[in-house]
Amino acid sequence: MLIKQICILGGSGFVGSAIVAKLATAGYSVKVLTRRKDHAKNLLLLPQVQVLECNVLDKQALTSALAGVDAVINLLGILHQSRRTSFNDMHHALPAQLAGICKDLHIKRLVHMSSLRADKNAPSQYLRSKAAGEAALLAYSAELNITIFRPSIIFGRGDSFINLFASLVKVMPLVMLAKPNAKFQPIWVEDVASCFVACLNNRASYGQTYELAGPKVYRFRQLVQAVMDTLQIQRPIIGLTDGLSYAQAWMMELLPIQLMSRDNILSMQVDSVSEQTLPALLNITPSSLETIIPQYLLDETSRGAYDRFRRAAAR
Repeated sequence: MLIKQICILGGSGFVGSAIVAKLATAGYSVKVLTRRKDHAKNLLLLPQVQVLECNVLDKQALTSALAGVDAVINLLGILHQSRRTSFNDMHHALPAQLAGICKDLHIKRLVHMSSLRADKNAPSQYLRSKAAGEAALLAYSAELNITIFRPSIIFGRGDSFINLFASLVKVMPLVMLAKPNAKFQPIWVEDVASCFVACLNNRASYGQTYELAGPKVYRFRQLVQAVMDTLQIQRPIIGLTDGLSYAQAWMMELLPIQLMSRDNILSMQVDSVSEQTLPALLNITPSSLETIIPQYLLDETSRGAYDRFRRAAAR
C-alpha cells in the first residue's frame, strides 16, 4: 500500500518538528496530534500539515483522530514522571493501545521511537518502560508493519541537552557533573528525521528495530567540554561520584523545573552506545556533533551576532 497520509503523535516536539518538515517536503499529507495547538505554531504554515488538538490517552479521541490515515508515527515520551503521567502510561500503555487501534482501523504501518539500551532488566524505570512498549508493539507484528527506532541522545537546534549545558556554562563558575564517565553516542535530529522518512515506504524495514547513533562516542565530561570549546568559555568540570550524583539528582527533583532525576542517573549506568551501524537502506551518513553544534550554539554568542551581521551585509 502506498502511504500518503501520516499521523504523528508528538509531532510538535523537538524531533517531531524535524520529521514533519521532511515529510511535508517529501509531499506527504501530515496530521499532527498535540495537546495544544499553540505548541505547534511552527508547523501551521507548512504545506499539507494539519494540526489537531487531541488527548492521545483518551482511546475514543485517538481512534477518531487516526481514522483514514495510512501510517502512524509515535514519538511520545517523557524523561521525568509526574503525578499525572507515568513512564508506564506514556511508554507502555499508550503504544499498546495505539497498536490495537491501528489494527482495528486497518492501519498497517506503524513507526515507533523507543530508546537506545531499552531492556526489561535495565536499571531505570525509563528504560524498562521503553522495553515494555517495544514488547507491546511486537505482539502485533503479525497484523502490523512495525519499525522501531532506538536513538541515543538527539542533538540539534532547540534540543534540551546541549542547549542546557550551554546555558549553564555561561552563568555557572564551575560545572558539578553527575556520572561524568557515562557514555553517549549523540545523533543529529535531522539524521533521525531522515531515517524515519526513509523507512516509511521501505518494506525491508518492516519488523525491524534500528539503533540510531552518531559517528562518535563521548563520555559525559567530553560532551560538556565540547560545548565549552564551541562557546569559547572554559569552566572547571567537577565529576561527582555515584553517590553524589544520586544526591544531586534527588535535590534537583525538588526544583520547580526538573532538570535531572534519580531515574536519569540510573539510566546512565548503562552506556547509551550503539552496537550497530546504520543500515544502508536508510541511506544516512550521520553528521558529527562538532560540525553541527556551532551552527546553533554560536547564534547565542557575540561571535554569532557578528556572523549574522556579516551574512545580512552579504560579506
